[in-house]
Amino acid sequence: MARIELDHIRHAYMANPQSADDYALKEVHHQWSDGGAYALLGPSGCGKTTLLNIISGLLKPSEGQIRFNGADVTNLSTEERNIAQVFQFPVVYDTMTVFDNLAFPLRNRGLPEADVKKRVTETLEMLDLSDRANKRARGLTADQKQKISLGRGLVRRDVNAILFDEPLTVIDPHLKWVLRSELKKLHRRFGFTMVYVTHDQTEALTFADKVVVMYEGEIVQIGTPDELFRRPAHTFVGYFIGSPGMNIVPIKLDQGRARLGEHVIDIPGATPMPGKMELGIRPEFVTLGREGMPISISKVEDIGRHRIVRAQLADHDIAVVVPEDGDIPADPRVTFVPEGINLYADSRRVETRG
Repeated sequence: MARIELDHIRHAYMANPQSADDYALKEVHHQWSDGGAYALLGPSGCGKTTLLNIISGLLKPSEGQIRFNGADVTNLSTEERNIAQVFQFPVVYDTMTVFDNLAFPLRNRGLPEADVKKRVTETLEMLDLSDRANKRARGLTADQKQKISLGRGLVRRDVNAILFDEPLTVIDPHLKWVLRSELKKLHRRFGFTMVYVTHDQTEALTFADKVVVMYEGEIVQIGTPDELFRRPAHTFVGYFIGSPGMNIVPIKLDQGRARLGEHVIDIPGATPMPGKMELGIRPEFVTLGREGMPISISKVEDIGRHRIVRAQLADHDIAVVVPEDGDIPADPRVTFVPEGINLYADSRRVETRG
């Protein structure tokens, strides 16, 4: 397993980049723990796969160094880094049996056949492919082939890290949950360093110990699922994590008082900051009742466990989560739970002294 150090990494796909906008991956300077399970989460084009390929050795960064356990591996190949990587679409040897596909990386490293059989048999059982062990891969479905790709990464025990690039795209929804659970079990059992790329917040939050949220080529926050939910460090994190995402509205800030249109919200310890000021609050921390700031409801979505009220507050769209049996008054008003309020200056979270 490896401690992964990203030392001022930047990458541009063009020659001679002149500005920050020319970089697909802006400066990344972080250290990830040996044996950690990390998810790289963000929308398409945010730099997730670029960063993963730099870690794996498929791509050399334009600037900076990457180190495994303190050793510089920037110029080493994937094989020399001892990395296992699973890609978005299945990569299998169609003429080989399922068993031989999984055994290939072990035999290639000269592992005794008895150990090969033991590890492959365990992996086949984990992936529910034991009944197909002696069948050729050519006739398998896309999700079965992807399970083989996953298995080839998981069958090894000597890797520095296992990297997953949206590996469950072609897997059916129920099997996705099963395989995520198996990956978590494997991580707890063997302590692999795992990095998992996805644009799906459910996959990220259920797989990883720490989620690395990326936006426009930058890492905007690394945190536990609870930290990302309660204290988003960037407005994008608030918007992207959660369903529905965080309400974000522009405000003017006086000493300890946020002005939203004609409304005033007390925020003890808050002081004005340079840049555009915004207030962020999760729909779960907005209370709907007969007191507070008046809203105009445009839509109510009933999703079973609760309802989502879509409304306008001072001409700004907000969402409110209401219990399934909760009351929606004829003259609705809202208040904000104080501990759920976050303040942002130019999209970055700022601390209050209160």
